[in-house]
Amino acid sequence: MMKRSAIALLAFAIAAGANSLTAQTVTSGLRGPAPLDEEGPAPPMLQNRNTSEREVRNYPEQPPVIPHSIDGYQVDLNGNKCLSCHARARIAESQAPMVSITHFMDRDGQFLGSISPRRFFCTECHVPQNTATPPVSNDFTDIDTLLSRASPGGRR
Repeated sequence: MMKRSAIALLAFAIAAGANSLTAQTVTSGLRGPAPLDEEGPAPPMLQNRNTSEREVRNYPEQPPVIPHSIDGYQVDLNGNKCLSCHARARIAESQAPMVSITHFMDRDGQFLGSISPRRFFCTECHVPQNTATPPVSNDFTDIDTLLSRASPGGRR
């Protein structure tokens, strides 16, 4: 009997708290001025970076980010616009970096003559960068910087 009344009291307290939250409005933070029980308007989409500069990777094996706009690129079963510049046969003309050799391996580690079907959809791992300023400060330090600080002569 005591257990049931405790559960009922807890349920009542949660319901009362939820009702008081619906009237509150948070005016700071990432939500904006929308009440807590509503989903305010989405912020406007920002422009993507469009540069030929390569971004520094933050950790080993990080997929490179896309430094240019890919609006309107077709990447589906019928075609892959990325390969018009990044395919092995096109890099001399386009001056774009070639697709990594790892993208030519099948799941058993055997090399194929063309891009592996499991690596064909570039945007599963690679993403374009936009011009947004980070919503929170970040003091992330990449591994190369940490290693160079750890040893007096630099990286080993």
